[in-house]
Amino acid sequence: MNYKTLLYAINLLLSMVALSGINFDKFMKRNKPIEARMLVIIFGIATSYLVTNFITDFMS
Repeated sequence: MNYKTLLYAINLLLSMVALSGINFDKFMKRNKPIEARMLVIIFGIATSYLVTNFITDFMS
């Protein structure tokens, strides 16, 4: 397995744990919990992608 893939998976887990502490239901319309959860997933993927690219660029 590529080290970048492993780093991406670790960052994805860490960002999902960090974002789970934020209540996104307050930012969404009422009775839209699915959309709020999708927003957390999208933010988690985006955050882990950015952090992984930063770390790999910093190391090289």
